[in-house]
Amino acid sequence: MQAAAAPLLLTDADPAPVDLVQGDSTVPLLLVCEHAGRAVPHALGDLGLAPGVLDSHRGWDIGAEAVARAVAAELGAPLILQRYSRLVIDANRPPYSVEAMPEVSDGAAVPGNRGLSATARTSRIAEIFDPMDRQIARLLDNPPRRAAFSIHSYTPNLSGQVRPWHAGFLSRRSHATAETLRDHIADRRPDLVLAINEPYRIEDATDWFIPVHAEARGLPHCLIEIRNDQIDSAPGAALWAGLLAGAIAHVMESLT
Repeated sequence: MQAAAAPLLLTDADPAPVDLVQGDSTVPLLLVCEHAGRAVPHALGDLGLAPGVLDSHRGWDIGAEAVARAVAAELGAPLILQRYSRLVIDANRPPYSVEAMPEVSDGAAVPGNRGLSATARTSRIAEIFDPMDRQIARLLDNPPRRAAFSIHSYTPNLSGQVRPWHAGFLSRRSHATAETLRDHIADRRPDLVLAINEPYRIEDATDWFIPVHAEARGLPHCLIEIRNDQIDSAPGAALWAGLLAGAIAHVMESLT
């Protein structure tokens, strides 16, 4: 007798994990927003979270989706967004790492992630992480893209540490694209505090999109981090989308 199949994590009542915008676009760049959403599968309830945690920076990247959609619209570029909260599974972490399904996030307990079985972890990876990962690979390769950008946001304070930058431009092996983006925006907004590799640095153990997809293909790339108090309103998101769209267009022109 065959063992009963493991129940599906996602049902018809749950949203699909991937939101694909302008997927047929042949514009030679790809935009990704791994922490766009804060959905939780019905089967997981509310993960046992305290009120407000899911809506805070722990649950998603505040404002990042609005910026990413506006940049994609301005450039006519394809955009891949993850609908599920980073507390269910982080789409920009190695999926089998401890931090991919954290038991604690910036001091807030995530009871629904405690003591997860191998089956529970595998379900989240197979049904939420992998579909986005496959879409990224497909759209980077068909047609071949010439650059890749990931849009994120971060909290102004983390663990008591003030983060003074308005935005950071992250890369690892080559900083050329990150520096071009920063310099283009700085020329137009010299009042902004812009940094390279802040508020953190990309590492194999903690990051996925840049090491696995962009670096592996030798693509010019950047993970863009915007401080979330800059983009937590429609006017702020629109302002930053305009700055980023112009800077990314400038990068693409330099590649021709």
